[in-house]
Amino acid sequence: MSIFDKIKEKLSHEFIDIVEWLDYTDDTIAHRFERYQNEIKNGAKLIVREGQMAVFINEGQLADVFKPGTYDLTTQNLPILSTLKGWKYGFNSPFKAEVYFVNTTLFTDEKWGTKNPITLSDDRFGLVEIRAFGTYAFKIEDAGKFIIDIVGTDNNFTNFEINEHLKSLIATRFTDTVGEANLPIELYAANTSELSETCQEVMKPEFSSVGISLEKFYIENVSMPEELKKEIFEYSRLDKIDLDKLTRFKTAKAIEAAAHNEGGTAGAGMGMGMGFALAQQMGGMMSPQMGRQQQIPQQQQSQPAAMPPPMPQAVQYFYALNGAQSGPVSYEQLRSYFASRTINKDTLVWKSGMEGWKPLSDVEELKGFLGGNTPPPLPM
Repeated sequence: MSIFDKIKEKLSHEFIDIVEWLDYTDDTIAHRFERYQNEIKNGAKLIVREGQMAVFINEGQLADVFKPGTYDLTTQNLPILSTLKGWKYGFNSPFKAEVYFVNTTLFTDEKWGTKNPITLSDDRFGLVEIRAFGTYAFKIEDAGKFIIDIVGTDNNFTNFEINEHLKSLIATRFTDTVGEANLPIELYAANTSELSETCQEVMKPEFSSVGISLEKFYIENVSMPEELKKEIFEYSRLDKIDLDKLTRFKTAKAIEAAAHNEGGTAGAGMGMGMGFALAQQMGGMMSPQMGRQQQIPQQQQSQPAAMPPPMPQAVQYFYALNGAQSGPVSYEQLRSYFASRTINKDTLVWKSGMEGWKPLSDVEELKGFLGGNTPPPLPM
């Protein structure tokens, strides 16, 4: 560049009397107003449009911040900068300062997501992995803090540059929040609104510490492996269905299916089974009549009929699930709940005659659920 080009550039920038920024982009957050050697003319006009703030930096220190409006740059309008510069009685010559215009409009539809699966511990399914993604919206709340802590000397700072930092912050705080929530695994996907609000409250102070306001935070989806989904669906069905009724229903359907297969072996076997059952029912109906026709011996007539003892009552068990008492259920129902992982060895159970609630693994007759039972040694 020749000496004349340098003089021309200096003259074209030194006497700038309007300081303003027209943003023609949709992703710029902070823009540094460029001029020759950072010199601004005394009495220059500063124009800050709606959705902007102007930040003056003097030798790396935060000076004055201007909200939307039009200002004449004098010692009255630059109180902090005047103090830093030592202007006691005003100034006439151009002064040096860096001017940053900050976009304070709302940045919407910003994407976030967990890069890696989050491992959670569930009482019924053990360790499980989930992923989550969604959107968030933010705006600059404290322009001065944002320039000092985040932008630095970047002359054109975009939301792409801050998004990577914000997404990492969101993923970390989201992981902490869902881990501390300790919800049943299926409720994470069913309560995204409540979980979004909780996460937003947790993250707000982190955003505010660098001058950013987190305006909206949404969890759009919480996903998990397909095999875990199927297991949860099966568990939810078993939890709502009476297992005894389900067994009878499936048996009836099997009988119906076999009966339609008349030419097959299953149909023949089913026919024989139904015949035997019918014969037993007929025999039961006829046996009282045949008994009346038989002559009862005299010595038997004089003896009172022997009455069988009362049938023993089936043991009923109560169990604790999600902090609430459930039951009563039979031994077989309790076994089926254990097999489907509705309950586990640490689940508290109680039956009539027990002094208090005990873990399932401490109840003698229920230890068979755990497997590996061996008979005690023979007495000597």
